Amino acid sequence: VQLQASGGGLVQAGGSLRLSCAASGRTFNGYTMGWFRQGPGKEREFVAAFFRNYGNTYYSDSVKGRFTISRDNARNTVYLQMNSLTPEDTAVYYCAASSGAILSSVTSRYAYDHWGQGTQVTVSS
Repeated sequence: VQLQASGGGLVQAGGSLRLSCAASGRTFNGYTMGWFRQGPGKEREFVAAFFRNYGNTYYSDSVKGRFTISRDNARNTVYLQMNSLTPEDTAVYYCAASSGAILSSVTSRYAYDHWGQGTQVTVSS
C-alpha cells in the first residue's frame, strides 16, 4: 500500500483544515488507518485512528473534540478534519496504515507498516 497525504497548509488559529490520505497499490479495505504528527524537535505522536472497518475511532487527548477521522473505502481515502486549530497543532502530519494492528495497539506508531510522506500544517497565532 502506498499512501499520499495532502491538504496541509498555513491557517490562523481557530481555523480548520481537512487532510486527505489516498491509498494506492491495493485496497486498504480492512486496514487500520492512523494519523500521526511530528512537531519541531518532538517525537512523532499519535493523533487519530480508525480501526479496520468497524467504525471504532480513537483520538489523542490533545485533539479529542476538535479532530475527526473518517474513511471512504470506495475512494481508498482517509480524512482528518481538523477544527479549532491552535499553534500547538503545528506539525508534519503523517498518515499510516496497518494490516495487523490489534485494538490495543492502534495508538502506537510501531503497529503501522505503511507510511505516507507527510504534509505540513502550520497554525499561526
